[in-house]
Amino acid sequence: MSYYLGIDLGTSYFKAGLFDERGDLKGLGRQPVPKISDGVTCELPVDAFWKTVRTCLDESLQMADIQVNEIKSASYSTQANSFILLDARNNLLTPLILWPDLRASDRELPAVDADAYMNRTGLGVMPGVQCTVAKVNWFRKYRPEVWQKVAAILSVSDFLIFSLTGQKTCDYSTAAMSGLFDVADCSWWCEQLENTGIRIEMLPLPQRMGACAGKTTVKAANLTGLPAGIPFYLGGLDHHMAAVGAGIPSNGYLCDSTGTVLSCVDYADSYHPQTGICVAPGLDAGRFFRMIYNENGARSLEWYRKNYAPEYTIPDLLKMAEKVEPGCGGLTARTCAFTYPGLSGFKHPDSSFEHEHPVDYRHGHYIRALMESTAHSLHQMAVALKNDSPLPAVVSSGGGSRSELWVNIKSGIVNTPFYIPECTELACKGAAITGALGINTFGSYDDAVNVWVRFRKQL
Repeated sequence: MSYYLGIDLGTSYFKAGLFDERGDLKGLGRQPVPKISDGVTCELPVDAFWKTVRTCLDESLQMADIQVNEIKSASYSTQANSFILLDARNNLLTPLILWPDLRASDRELPAVDADAYMNRTGLGVMPGVQCTVAKVNWFRKYRPEVWQKVAAILSVSDFLIFSLTGQKTCDYSTAAMSGLFDVADCSWWCEQLENTGIRIEMLPLPQRMGACAGKTTVKAANLTGLPAGIPFYLGGLDHHMAAVGAGIPSNGYLCDSTGTVLSCVDYADSYHPQTGICVAPGLDAGRFFRMIYNENGARSLEWYRKNYAPEYTIPDLLKMAEKVEPGCGGLTARTCAFTYPGLSGFKHPDSSFEHEHPVDYRHGHYIRALMESTAHSLHQMAVALKNDSPLPAVVSSGGGSRSELWVNIKSGIVNTPFYIPECTELACKGAAITGALGINTFGSYDDAVNVWVRFRKQL
């Protein structure tokens, strides 16, 4: 039996999924990312990075009950705008600087012409202080002793590739999120590199998702326990890879990912940059994935639990929400309610909400109101992607897909069918499909979808 490894380098969790020839998830390792944050900086020490990756791999192998030499290929899904700096001898100059890091300010943002930026990069959202460029500028201004030694800027997935294969290469979709990539030409945007003081030789070679990055080396075996010689293929941005795992490039559906951040992804056959939407190269030349995202995701539920119901788990609160009628008795949650003081992120026509808990509402009302708010945000995002044309079916992914109640709420508010996949770890599955295609297990992506992509329920 052959097995295919998909590594998910997520923001909150790293995961490693082992899939068999039918596309069944046989082993899953899942570990929280041990980031170190003081509210401003947000870093991941390199030794903690490798310990977390290896623990995930060990857990997946143990669950699958297979030998490591049964793994035939590997690939990844990844977060964007998390990076590390190396010197000319590939020595580490920094820990991994993660995208939530806020050390940079608006003063470190590059000056860009909005239309030129969007048309070149495909990013319909202007760069913010969490982008790689802003933090690179911060190092140049405030840590010149570090910056003068920098020879390589690698994203977290670039660093994984380099460490496991010895090759400095990257995938188009993750590169596109940097704001330094010319999407139409599929190359680094040299003019913008000059504006930011980044030399092109500091960056890895960009290639399309599915390109072979090389084979795992002896160093990879020491770091991860994977044997030398496993072919390693370029994956992509986590939301993109979840869409690949959901069959979106083939079936034409939308992919909803409700995790820390809410996202909606589709595929297009032409490149048309649009305000508010991020566009990047897809699986094949001439195809593009399009993504729109919103902060109004699952973070709001954890915020409520932590601050107002710490004695309960999220599953406990979801059970309470099941007993609440749609509309929550008039209670509504504002977009990103967690950004408001106290419970002022909730509204009711008969209450000023100057006090913490109106007596006629319980935890279930608040939780359902937050879930309905996320569904309304998703509806707006789907309409923006489809330009008011009829909405196709949606495949639900991310942690939110584990709640049938939440998927039901979304289906009702978005007013289109929602599919719940058999395997909820779609980012891992998308990566594993990429690796399987790389070694010609399937003749085409459509063939892989026919065998690997299955749904357990339609709502």
